[in-house]
Amino acid sequence: MKQLSEREIRTAFVNCTKGEAKRMHVPKDLEDRPWDDLDFLGWRDPQAPDRAYLVAELDDRLVGVQLRTSSAGSWQTRRSMCSVCVTTHTGGVSLMVAPKAGKAGQQGNSTGIYVCSDLACSLYVRGLKDAGVGSRLHESLTLEEKVQRTLTNLSAFVATVTA
Repeated sequence: MKQLSEREIRTAFVNCTKGEAKRMHVPKDLEDRPWDDLDFLGWRDPQAPDRAYLVAELDDRLVGVQLRTSSAGSWQTRRSMCSVCVTTHTGGVSLMVAPKAGKAGQQGNSTGIYVCSDLACSLYVRGLKDAGVGSRLHESLTLEEKVQRTLTNLSAFVATVTA
């Protein structure tokens, strides 16, 4: 992924108002992110732990999605699998819900996905971050195929947000 500026990030969001995008807390360490190893930029809002955001380049355009999660799931002790990167975690996967874009979202419609709570899917796929013993299933896929699967899964979720 190419390095993004704060302005590019704020203008990419499809399921929130311009005012909400202007007020969101964008990470201060953008220049320190491992951009070459990221398939998308994801972060949790430090001021509001129930809010999360992701920005991805899909079909040659930047798309940002605002997410909400519940801290109620943090007690979870059984292993769960991320729907984006197929990494299993004990307590490290959250149901994140995104309001739909446009009129559907204004009417309260939303869609959800189970995703790594820290939104570090790209790093788990590449083995740069460890989710613990048994977190990555043995697969015969190449790294490129795993990255493509991650992007396909993310793209499918974003498509449900924008549909």
